[in-house]
Amino acid sequence: MTEEEPAWAMQLALRIEKAAPPSHLAICEAAAMAVVRLLADPRSAPGGEWYEAVAGWEARRIRKVARRARGARWDALAGLPGVLVDHDGALARAFVPGPVTEVQPEISKRQVGGTDLPRDDEPKPPPEPPYALVTLNPHVAMTTGKAAAQCGHAAQLLLRARGEWPGLRVRVLEADDWAGSVAEADVAVRDGGFTEVAPGTMTAVARLIG
Repeated sequence: MTEEEPAWAMQLALRIEKAAPPSHLAICEAAAMAVVRLLADPRSAPGGEWYEAVAGWEARRIRKVARRARGARWDALAGLPGVLVDHDGALARAFVPGPVTEVQPEISKRQVGGTDLPRDDEPKPPPEPPYALVTLNPHVAMTTGKAAAQCGHAAQLLLRARGEWPGLRVRVLEADDWAGSVAEADVAVRDGGFTEVAPGTMTAVARLIG
């Protein structure tokens, strides 16, 4: 990418209703699953209608931008090219990536802020293997939107490193033993420093279970 070319990003939309918001970990899981399911979609494969956009984005920094939407503004996103995941009471959409200067108005008008959610009291039981275990760094403060984007990065790196796993399920935890999680990880995410954390910060790791 030259200095004249705009940055590219994958836009994520998180459904966060005032009356019944999803849990922090569930929305992170839904976002990560939406990312890998878009990447594994036949439309993202060579010859598919999304291939050039996905390949062009992955040749750059794998930047993601998480936004919140609710009500009619969420419904307005349904016709845009991308993938929807409905998981454990949380809904997330991943859209076909493109230049940040050309984001569709239905997406660009959705707020990046206001995505923080109360932390889960207890993690839910794990799904049946195989699944991706994404572990967030407990020493790094991140909003839910930021954490969701980092989980998407981790799941994407794992998909590219290990290949697809049946169902493309993702479990997200905050590490009890961060050093141990890093030692066991297949991939690690180091943030680009665009928002919230310093460049190079290790925000999440992932490994394939089963």
